[in-house]
Amino acid sequence: MNTPVRPLQARDKPVWLALFKGYIEFYKATVSEDVIETLWQRLMRGGEGFHVALVAVDDADIPVGLAHVLFHRSTWSNGWYCYLEDLFVDPARRRKGVGRALIEAVYAEADARRCARVYWMTQETNATARTLYDRVASKSPFVQYRR
Repeated sequence: MNTPVRPLQARDKPVWLALFKGYIEFYKATVSEDVIETLWQRLMRGGEGFHVALVAVDDADIPVGLAHVLFHRSTWSNGWYCYLEDLFVDPARRRKGVGRALIEAVYAEADARRCARVYWMTQETNATARTLYDRVASKSPFVQYRR
């Protein structure tokens, strides 16, 4: 099944918002409404230093999954890195190639920008997603630390 992926558009806001809140809920996290609105404005503004949003869409061009990516410079490369910060698929659409289509679209964006690396994180217990990730990428040996 070939799932189309396209850039997020202003008309997608209600469905994008439901998907993003589903993503937040999946991780049992809390993100304030003002932060979500700031993210939306950044996604619509675009440009260097801002996130790029891609959405997988159904036959009616309604988003069924999202990917938020951030392109940034690296100290280990003359070029760019691509950080896939958020990836979420509507639970009713999972295991149908939507996640893979989004990752492949992120790879295409990164290749077009000559990124030396595409990377992301997930919870160690996210077994379903990790099954896909193990097929499309290599697991890093690095451990994340936070303050």
